[in-house]
Amino acid sequence: MADAKTPESPTGRDYRETVFLPETPFPMRGGLPQKEPLILEQWGDLYATLRAARQAQKAPLYVLHDGPPYANGDIHIGHALNKTLKDFVVRSRFLLGYDVDFVPGWDCHGLPIEWKIEERYRSQGKRKDEVSKAEFRQACREYAAGWIEVQKAQFKRLGIIADWDNRYATMDFGTEAAIVREFHKFKNSGQLYRGSKPVMWSPVERTALADAEIEYHDHVSPTIWVKFPVTGATDDHPDDLLAFRHANPSIVIWTTTPWTIPANRAISYGPEISYGLYEVTAIETGLEFEPWAKPGDRLILGDKLAEDVFKAAKIATWTRLDTINPSGLECAHPLAALSSGYGFSVPLLAGDHVTDDAGTGFVHTAPGHGADDFEVWKAHGHHEVPDTVDADGAYYPSVPLFAGLKVLETEGKKTGKFGPANPAVMDKLIEAGTLLARGRMEHSYPHSWRSKAPIIFRNTPQWFIRMDEPLKDGDTLRDKALTAIDATAFHPVAGKNRIRSMVEGRPDWLISRQRAWGTPLAMFVDKETGQPLHDAEVDARILAAVTEGGADAWFDRPDADFLGRHDPQRYEKIGDILDVWFDSGCTHAFTLEPRVPALGYVGDRPSHWPADLYLEGSDQHRGWFQSNLLEGCGTRGRAPYEAVLTHGFTQDENGEKMSKSKGNTTDPAVIIKESGADILRLWVALVDYAEDQRIGKQILQTTVDAYRKLRNTVRYLLGALDGFDEAERLPLDQMPPLETFILHRLWELDGQVRDAYADYRFQDVVRPVLEFCSNDLSALYFDIRKDALYCDRPDAIRRRAARTVMHEVFIRLTAWLAPLTPFTMEEAWTTRYPDAGTNCARVIPETPAAWKNADEARRWDQVGTVLEVVNEALEESRRAKTIGGALDAWPVVTGPADAFTAFEGLDPAEVFRTSGAELVPGGDAVTVEVRLADHPKCARSWRRVPDVGTDPAYPELSARDADAVRWWDSNHAR
Repeated sequence: MADAKTPESPTGRDYRETVFLPETPFPMRGGLPQKEPLILEQWGDLYATLRAARQAQKAPLYVLHDGPPYANGDIHIGHALNKTLKDFVVRSRFLLGYDVDFVPGWDCHGLPIEWKIEERYRSQGKRKDEVSKAEFRQACREYAAGWIEVQKAQFKRLGIIADWDNRYATMDFGTEAAIVREFHKFKNSGQLYRGSKPVMWSPVERTALADAEIEYHDHVSPTIWVKFPVTGATDDHPDDLLAFRHANPSIVIWTTTPWTIPANRAISYGPEISYGLYEVTAIETGLEFEPWAKPGDRLILGDKLAEDVFKAAKIATWTRLDTINPSGLECAHPLAALSSGYGFSVPLLAGDHVTDDAGTGFVHTAPGHGADDFEVWKAHGHHEVPDTVDADGAYYPSVPLFAGLKVLETEGKKTGKFGPANPAVMDKLIEAGTLLARGRMEHSYPHSWRSKAPIIFRNTPQWFIRMDEPLKDGDTLRDKALTAIDATAFHPVAGKNRIRSMVEGRPDWLISRQRAWGTPLAMFVDKETGQPLHDAEVDARILAAVTEGGADAWFDRPDADFLGRHDPQRYEKIGDILDVWFDSGCTHAFTLEPRVPALGYVGDRPSHWPADLYLEGSDQHRGWFQSNLLEGCGTRGRAPYEAVLTHGFTQDENGEKMSKSKGNTTDPAVIIKESGADILRLWVALVDYAEDQRIGKQILQTTVDAYRKLRNTVRYLLGALDGFDEAERLPLDQMPPLETFILHRLWELDGQVRDAYADYRFQDVVRPVLEFCSNDLSALYFDIRKDALYCDRPDAIRRRAARTVMHEVFIRLTAWLAPLTPFTMEEAWTTRYPDAGTNCARVIPETPAAWKNADEARRWDQVGTVLEVVNEALEESRRAKTIGGALDAWPVVTGPADAFTAFEGLDPAEVFRTSGAELVPGGDAVTVEVRLADHPKCARSWRRVPDVGTDPAYPELSARDADAVRWWDSNHAR
C-alpha cells in the first residue's frame, strides 16, 4: 500500500507522484461555527425555493402545523429539540418528493408577558392601574413583537427552514379577529354557558387557570382534625346517641386547607364505609403539651381510620360503643360558638368521592372550594354556593371572624407563601374547642406553571364550553373528541391512551380569564336572561372592528358601535379575555384553512385542512393537542390533524431536570457557537426523542465523535472521486463481488431510510447510516479498495468499479443525511458540484431493484467470519513484532471447506489486505498461521509479491504497479 514515504528503489525514482492519492478541498475539520452562517446566506429563502420547485413538479402536498412557542425570552434546549424535529420532518418530506407547508407561529397573549410589563412599570414607579389598558396592551404587543424577531433569528441559525415571511402570531389583528370568529361559533351553537363553580384560581395572578396551566410540586400544608358536634339525628339512630347524660358525639373531619373551614356547609360520607361511635378512655401521658382530646369525648369515625386519628390526637385508649350510619345526622359548624354567622346546620351528604384510604372517612365539604364538594352539594338539591374569598385570595368582608385575611401572600418577597388565614382559623378552632389535632404534611399540590405559586379552588362566575351537551347531530363534544382521537395516528402509539383518558375525564372547558392582555370574549349578554346575544349583524360589526384595530377595538369602542338597533342599557359587555389555550387552539383555523385551494385559495402557498401532522412535547396532550382537538371538533366535527407526534423532555447528563438555579442547563446558542448547529442537530437525530433525553458535555462529545465519522467518510469519498465522470462508470454486470455487496447495502439502506423518514424515526436513519459508514465502508470497503484506488491504473476495471460505487454512495449519503446535518451535506455537495444548485432541493435518488443481492450479502457475512479470525491473528503478530504491517504477512488459513466457499471468485489476500494468502481446507475450526511474505517489496505499493521485478523497465515494481506507472508516464510525458 502506498504511503507518504516510498522506499528507496534501485533506480532512485520517487514513485509518490504516480500514486493516485485522494484530493479534495473539503477539510477534515468542520469549522461549522464559521461556515454555517455563510451557507445560510447562500441559501437565502431556501424554503420558498423548495416550495416553488416542488410545485413546479406538481408534487403532493404535506402539511406540518407549528405549535406556537411563547414570545418571551431566548430559545432554550427544549425549543431547539422541538424545532429541529420539525425541521427533520419538513426537510425529509421535501427529500421524499413532497411540497411542504410549514408556517411558524408564536403565542403572544397571556400572563408571562403581562408580568414583564407590570415589572417594567413598577421599576418606573407606576402601578398597573395608573396606566391605561390601551397603553398597557400596546406595551405587551411591542414586547412580544421584539421577542418574535429574536427567536426567529435563533431558529434560523439552527438551520430551520419555514415560511418565515408569513409567520403567524396570536396577537396580529387579523388573527385576533379569527379567534373571535371561532369563539362566536361556540357562542352561536349553544355550546357556551356562564356557570358559577369552583375553578382553579391563582390569587397571585388574579385569574382562573385551566388544567393545562397547572403543574404539580411538593408542598408542605398544615393538616387539621376538626370536630363537628352532632346536634340532630333521625329516629333510626341509637336512642341515647344525643342523651344529656353523655357528651354529645362529634364527627371528625381531616383537611389540608384549614382556610376553607369558614366555607364549610356540609360533611360528606361514603355509603359503603363502616363507621363507629368511639369513646375516649385515656390520653397519652408524658407529653410536652396537653392534647385537646379529653376522656369521655365521643367521636364518630371511619372504622378503618380510627386508630390513625387516635394516634394523631394522642389518645391512648378508647372504646368502640356502636356502629353508626351517618345518614340523617346533622352537625353544628365548629365555629358556631364564636359567631352567629356560623349558626347554620351542617348536613351529612352521601358521596361516592369519599374513601377510607386516608383521613377520617368523612370529607369536610366547602362547595365553593372544591369540584367534588360542589357536585355533591348540588346533587343533594342545594343551590346557593357561598363566596368566601375574593380574587386576591382574601376573605370577603362578610366572612365572620376572618374578614380581609389572605390565604396566600400575593405581593413582595413572600409571594406564594401562606398568608395569615390558616393560623387564624386554627386559633379560632382551638378557642371554640373543636380542634382535635393538627400536623404538617408534604404532598404534591397544584401550582401555576407561570408564577410557580400554589393555586386555590374558588367559586367564580366563568364561561365554559359544554362537553356533554348533545349537538345537532346528537353527539356531544366529548363524543366527537373521543371519536377523533380514535381516528388519529399517534407517534408513539401510547399517546392515544394518554389523551383519551384525559378527554374522557375532563370537566367542561373553562375558556374565560380575568386579565388584560388577550383576545376578548367579544360578546354581549342580556342582563335580564343572562344569555349571550345571537345577532349575525352584531357579530359581523365586532369582527370588522377587531380586524381593523385588534382586541383594543372591543375594549375601547362604545357599545353602541357594535349593538346597532339593540339598546346598550339592556346588554352587558363581557370584559374577560379568552384562555390562551383557546387562542392557540384556533391556529389551524387562521393558518391552514384560509389557504385551502378547494375553498378558493389561488396563491403560491397552498395548504390543506386537516394538517398531516402536529408535533410537540408530550405535555401537550393536555395542552395544544387537546385545545385544537376540542376547537376542531366543536366547530368542524373532527380534529384538525391526521397524526400527532410527541417528544419527551431534555434533562442533564445525570437525568435531572434542568434548572438555572442548579446551573445544569445547556444553552443551544453556546453549542452552536462552539461546535455548530449540525452538532446539535445530530444530537437530536441520535436520541430517542419519544423518551426524555439527556444532554451535556460528555454526551455532546460523543455526538462530535459520530459527526467526525460522517464527515471523514464524506471527505474520503470526495477525495477518492476526484475527477470522476460518467465515462468512467462501470455497468452492474461487470462489478466485482465486493462492489456488488456494497450496492446491495445501498439498496437495503435506501428502503430503511425511506421507511424511517416516512414514520418519523430519525434515529433509524442516522444510526444505520453511521454503522454503514463505520463497518461496511471504513472497516471493509475503503480499506480493501485503497490499494486499487491508489495504485491501479485509472482505466482498470477494479478501480472504475470502486469509483462508480463510491459515486453512488456519495450521491445517497448526501441525500439521506441532508435533513439531519444540512450544513455539512450542503458543503460536501457543493464541493463536488459547485454549479448544481443546493443539495437541499434534491429528491432522494431512486435505487435500482437490480442492486438487491441477498446471495452477495450472505457471502460477505461468511467472509466476515473468516476475516475476523485473520485480523485477530495479524494483530497478534504485530504486537509480537513478527510483522510490521499486514503487507509483510502471508497468512495460511486452515478450516472446514464450507468456511471457504464464500471466497470463490475472491482474492483472499485482497480481502485480508495482505501481500498474499492461502486457504487450506481441513480441521473443524478456522485457524491462522501468519507467515512472512517472502518476496521482494514493491517500491510503489509495498506489496511483497512474486512478480516484483518481472517488468525489466520497472525492476522494483510489481507487474500491476509497473503497468500503472507505464500508463502514468505515457500520460505525463513532456
